[in-house]
Amino acid sequence: MLRNVRGGMGGRRGVMNIPRETIFKFVALAVLVGSVYGAWVMMDYRSFVNEPIQFGEEGLLYEIKSGKTLTHVARDMQSRGHMENASYLVWLGKFEGNANDIKAGEYRFENGISAARLLEQIVNGETLQYAITIVEGWSFRQLIDAVHSNEFLLHTLSDYSDEEIMEHIGHPGEHPEGLFLPDTYNFPRLTTDVKFLQRAYGAMQQLLEREWPDRAIDVEFKTPYEALILASIVEKETALPSERKQIAGVFNRRLQKRMRLQTDPTVIYGLGKTFDGNIRRRDLRKDTPYNTYLHKGLPPTPIAMPGRDAVLAALNPQPGLELYFVARGDGGHQFSATLEQHNAAVVEYQLGGRARAFSSLPGGKLKSGKQ
Repeated sequence: MLRNVRGGMGGRRGVMNIPRETIFKFVALAVLVGSVYGAWVMMDYRSFVNEPIQFGEEGLLYEIKSGKTLTHVARDMQSRGHMENASYLVWLGKFEGNANDIKAGEYRFENGISAARLLEQIVNGETLQYAITIVEGWSFRQLIDAVHSNEFLLHTLSDYSDEEIMEHIGHPGEHPEGLFLPDTYNFPRLTTDVKFLQRAYGAMQQLLEREWPDRAIDVEFKTPYEALILASIVEKETALPSERKQIAGVFNRRLQKRMRLQTDPTVIYGLGKTFDGNIRRRDLRKDTPYNTYLHKGLPPTPIAMPGRDAVLAALNPQPGLELYFVARGDGGHQFSATLEQHNAAVVEYQLGGRARAFSSLPGGKLKSGKQ
C-alpha cells in the first residue's frame, strides 16, 4: 500500500514535470503575441490621434458642462458614433499631461478635425464665440437695448434703471453716457450682461489712462473725463476720420477763448425723447444743462460713446486758427477763422449762394440779429 501511494505521488510529479524548452516556447509565444497586440494597439492609437474625425459638413456643436471630465467627453463621443475607442482620447490626454485641464463651454468642432486638435481646443478653452458691436456714437440706451436683445448673453439686468445698472457693474453714482468703448466684443454663450458691460467699461478706462499722459500741452480740459466729454461731441459732429482732429481743434480754441461751443448735438442730447429729428430755433433757446448755445464750457457729461479715434482727436486737437465750421452737404465741413469767412461759407453751402440778412452759429445754424 505504501508503495502504491508513493507510486501515485511519483506519478503526479511526472505529469507536472514540463520540459523547460516547452515553458520557454510558451513564454516566448506569449511575449510575441503581447508584442504584436501592443504594436497593433499603438498603431491603432496613432491612427486615432491623427486621422480626421467625421462630424458632417457643418461640424459638431458640442457643450461641455461644468464638472465633466475628459472620460465623460470621450464616452459621449463614442456613444454618438464619432469615435470607435473612447479610451484613446483619454490616453492622449494623459500622455500630454492635460487630461484634467479641459474647460467647460460651448465648442464647434470642424468636420475632419483630428483628435489631437479636438483635445487642444477643449484644453485651451477655445469656446464658440458670439459678438456684440458697440457702434461709435451710440447712446447708453442704444447699448443697453443691444445687450438686452442679445440671445447669447445671460440677462440679469432686465428692467433695471441706468443708475441700478451702474451700481451692479461696480460703478455706483456714475453717469453711464460715454463710459463704454465702442468695439466688437467676442464672448462665449451665457456670459452675463454684467461681465460684458464691465469689459466695455474697462476698455474705455484703459484707453483714457493710456493716452492721457501723451495729450497735447495746450488742451483746455483738466481731466480725462472732460476729454471724454469733448470726444463725444467730436464723434457726433463728423463721420469723417480726416476731420476729427480739426473739429477738436475748433472746440479747444473756443474753450480757450471762453466762447460758447454752440454745437447742435449737445442741444439734441439735452432735449432727450422730446427731440423729433428736426432741430428748431426754439430748441436752441431751450435751457438745459446741455445747451451749449446758452452755457459756456463743456456740457456736464458725454453725449454719446466716442470711439478710439475721437478720443485721440480730443486729446490731440489740430493746431490752427479756425473757430467755425459749416456742413458742405457732402458729409464734410468748411472751416473758417473769422465770422465773416464763416458767414460767406454759410451763404455758399447752406443758402445756395443767395445772400440774405443773418448771422450764423458754428455748425451751420442760422440766427436773426447779431451774434
